[in-house]
Amino acid sequence: MNEAVFLHDARDAKVALFNLREGRPGETLLDVAAVGICGSDLHYYKDGGIGSASIHDPFIPGHEFGGRLTEDVPELGLGRGALVAIDPNSSCGRCEWCREGHRNLRPHVEFIGAPPFDGAMTKQIWVPKSQIVPLPKSMDALGAAMLEPLGVAIHAVDLAKPRLLEPVALLGAGPIGLLILQVLKIVGAGEVQVIEPLAHRRAVALGLGAKEVFPTADEFVSGLGKGGRPLVIEATNSPFGFGDAVRASRIGGRVVLAGIPDGDAYTLSASDARRRGLKIKFVRRMGDDYHRAIDLVTSGRVNVRALVTHRESLTAAPELFEALAQKRPGYLKALLYPNGENGAGGIDPSSLPFAPD
Repeated sequence: MNEAVFLHDARDAKVALFNLREGRPGETLLDVAAVGICGSDLHYYKDGGIGSASIHDPFIPGHEFGGRLTEDVPELGLGRGALVAIDPNSSCGRCEWCREGHRNLRPHVEFIGAPPFDGAMTKQIWVPKSQIVPLPKSMDALGAAMLEPLGVAIHAVDLAKPRLLEPVALLGAGPIGLLILQVLKIVGAGEVQVIEPLAHRRAVALGLGAKEVFPTADEFVSGLGKGGRPLVIEATNSPFGFGDAVRASRIGGRVVLAGIPDGDAYTLSASDARRRGLKIKFVRRMGDDYHRAIDLVTSGRVNVRALVTHRESLTAAPELFEALAQKRPGYLKALLYPNGENGAGGIDPSSLPFAPD
């Protein structure tokens, strides 16, 4: 018998027992070591979906995760108990999108943790062996779970193509924004000014290398940011994020949108963007970025631990979802440890309801 976090509908998260399905050819069973609550998970929680990816039946979220193998995987040179990460994005490698290097944009992708495909907020999960990412022995469960969001940040900076010492405005100091901030500093960007309404996030941004922080776009564009920046990266969940990024940009500038807006819609002045002649790119998940993410974490060049404010068991998930959705002070990145931080479990199954598989 397994247990998992189920999203039934908007604002309806429950922990329940369920029957783990049988494995399929090419899969192996994983004991989930740690799984992050991502911004997209919060959209499923707050809105009941993201665009066409909506919750129709009880669904297990979670795509940022690492776990331990329950059996040897000799074709990868990995033994039982090895800690691995999982790329949640399956790609065929044969379709026109994969051949053109857009495996993250494949329309019919099976993505672990995006409805209708159940994710890793559970004690055990079957995963395709082809999506296993081997990890160095120095990495722990926290690092493994943070590799996927770091990969998204790497992908965003790849799209942004910051020039050496180029000043950047960064909107949003949530987990993705703070990872983007660190990657920007590594690749040689210039001063990064961060716009973030939450004080505790602004404090973390300053600690991770932001030159200045501002609570609103209005304060930035009317003061130090007057005239705009040549590169603006947006990583918020605000419907006004796109418009604020436009206002923070300069004529002929570039805007990279990494955030997902609440309600799946933006509000902005079209003339503001048009009159600036902006180049605009959107970030969709990540590419083949795990190896760079692993190197950045193990070398210490990116501090993923500074983002993790909560490490809890599965039973804490409903409260964590609500706290993160409300943007409560002190909450930044929350990780769930389905089998306990030492892999020993600790949840009493008799206290949980039962959900059919």
